[in-house]
Amino acid sequence: MEIETLGDAWNHSVRLTARCVWGNREGLKTVRECGNRYELDVYTMLWTRGRDFPLAMLSGRLRCPKCGSRRVAVGITMPGNAGAAAARAAR
Repeated sequence: MEIETLGDAWNHSVRLTARCVWGNREGLKTVRECGNRYELDVYTMLWTRGRDFPLAMLSGRLRCPKCGSRRVAVGITMPGNAGAAAARAAR
């Protein structure tokens, strides 16, 4: 099962989580990690982006509301895999 678009994500009841990946370093100086995380509403994304919007492009369209960074990663959680996703997120 390949999930490539928002429409596929909706059809397969996939959960999408955005996470700020503003890291330890910016150039030569150390910066505080943001780590803000939020579960995206797939239905709202369908209304704003359309069914054919590729999931690969989604992280490039998001901005962290806490720190303003454009460095955002989008995680995909398949139904029935909540325990595995929680273990990955804890790393």
